[in-house]
Amino acid sequence: MADIVWNDQLLNHHAEMDTTHREFVDHLAQVQAALEGPQEELLARYDAMVAHTIEHFAQEDRWMKDLGFTESNCHSSQHGQVLAVIHEVRRQHVEGQSDLIGRLLPELMAWFENHAQAADAGLAASMEEVGYDVRSGVMTNPPRGGATGEDGEPVAENSGCGSSSC
Repeated sequence: MADIVWNDQLLNHHAEMDTTHREFVDHLAQVQAALEGPQEELLARYDAMVAHTIEHFAQEDRWMKDLGFTESNCHSSQHGQVLAVIHEVRRQHVEGQSDLIGRLLPELMAWFENHAQAADAGLAASMEEVGYDVRSGVMTNPPRGGATGEDGEPVAENSGCGSSSC
């Protein structure tokens, strides 16, 4: 299996997103490094990767919600599918299928490369377009003419992933 390492093709030129993505790849590499060691160490590193991934995806999902994405948008759906797989792989690993984590890692990295270059790049561009500040949730250039609810507040209407290649 090829070593899992960060590469600049994963950059989206969005500081917070790029930092989180580097951390994710670092977690994958740490799990990969633990494949040949004690099972306790492997599970500890895998669990750290899972915890990071849950927060990573929740962060992006919060950003998408603030930008008006529907809860069922395809970007968030991808997050949910990946979380289901990594939880299932852990469950099966504990039940004795000890090769699954090693088989998952290259597939997860390949998925992530595509996801970062398509869905996440689109999300970063959407945030840039509206001047979205991830700390405050404020948009300096909010979209005009979008759908609003009875209270006059914008309502979610984007079901995409933040990219035209969803």
